Amino acid sequence: MIIIGEMVRRAREILSMILFAVFSSVTGVTPPYWSRGGGASCSPCLSWRLAAETNNVEPWRTVPAHCFSCIGAYITGGQYQHDVRFVVEQIMRCDPYDPSAFRSWAMEGACPAIQPVAELFTKLIGSGFKVFLVTGRDEETLGQVTIENLHREGFIGYERIILRTAAEKGRSAVEFKTEMRRRLVEQGYRIWGNVGDQWSDLQGQFVGKRTFKLPNPMYFVP
Repeated sequence: MIIIGEMVRRAREILSMILFAVFSSVTGVTPPYWSRGGGASCSPCLSWRLAAETNNVEPWRTVPAHCFSCIGAYITGGQYQHDVRFVVEQIMRCDPYDPSAFRSWAMEGACPAIQPVAELFTKLIGSGFKVFLVTGRDEETLGQVTIENLHREGFIGYERIILRTAAEKGRSAVEFKTEMRRRLVEQGYRIWGNVGDQWSDLQGQFVGKRTFKLPNPMYFVP
């Protein structure tokens, strides 16, 4: 979703965050989400951690004070090691993508809205922003069912939905979406924000003033 209208530094900040969290108040701490009833208290901090790791929060210099114990427990309690090991294991393997199954699911037109995204969309429209929906879905086979699905879920009032035409087939997601954003900029639009659940939504050129990565553990589009 496009809203119109330094690596070294980041590495140092992350290292500072880890060290600050570990040495602040973690001695003998059991991860709160392992203890009885602790999950709720750490939920906001888990959300902050995800936002920080996806660069949705900027600028930030250290862990919020109310998250010291939660982040510290994450680093020292074993979950961080599990997460790193999982990433390392995925380097050598991954589950195959099934395009036929995805197409069959998309043709049902029953994809539910992500409620916070629907709320953001409504707020942006109400604030006067022009919202463009850019998707790699095939215009010929999935265009109409996608539009109907969006309308049923309350996505009404957007400026335009941009789908992949026959001329765009064969391009990677990054190439396709870069080209679509370039055309919008050349038409005189200024991209204030770019929201997507894939890194390929946010990479390339003309990505906008800010990008926001939504979580998606289900699939990856290169």
